[in-house]
Amino acid sequence: MLQDAPPNGSAQDQAPGPWSRVAGMQAKLHRRAAADPGRRFDDLLNFVHDPATLYVAYCRVEGNRGANTPGVDGMTVRLVEQRIGVREFLDDLRGQLKAGMFRPLPVRQRLIPEPGGSGKLRKLGISVVAGKVVQAALKLVLEPIFEAGFEPVSYGFRPMRRAHDAIAEVHFYGTHGYRWVLDADIEAALDPWSYCSFADCAV
Repeated sequence: MLQDAPPNGSAQDQAPGPWSRVAGMQAKLHRRAAADPGRRFDDLLNFVHDPATLYVAYCRVEGNRGANTPGVDGMTVRLVEQRIGVREFLDDLRGQLKAGMFRPLPVRQRLIPEPGGSGKLRKLGISVVAGKVVQAALKLVLEPIFEAGFEPVSYGFRPMRRAHDAIAEVHFYGTHGYRWVLDADIEAALDPWSYCSFADCAV
């Protein structure tokens, strides 16, 4: 059966420079989270605005399919590189994060068809490049901490995991004496009407 997910959140620890530094940071955070499940992590923002983290985050955004889809500011990764320069862009973003001045711009919404040909549309939010990079940096820092708390049989939205792995798990147990499978899905669980606002839920 599959072992637990990689502790470093899939950063390339063998690569030199920023990638190695981020992989080391992720491995350290994962070890600490695994050793003390109740641990409270303070001062993670320093990891988020670390130049190496922002560079690796930018590289991940640059490699995504949506890299050249503009947000509300009309900028794409290519335009950032042409008009601003990657170093200048990341230095400015780091300064905003360190000073607590970063404010994400609204996402640009597009309606796209749901998969499966049902004819329904779903909303797709497209962030600006700076928002995408900050999200990617947050993921690099938070993922190894949360990974430490997941069970090995949890497959949803995790690095190095996919639906086929869950099917293989079901097949394994199905051929070793287990006869029951429970499948649950809550349709439209996050529609606006299905949860209350923070103010309404506060106790």
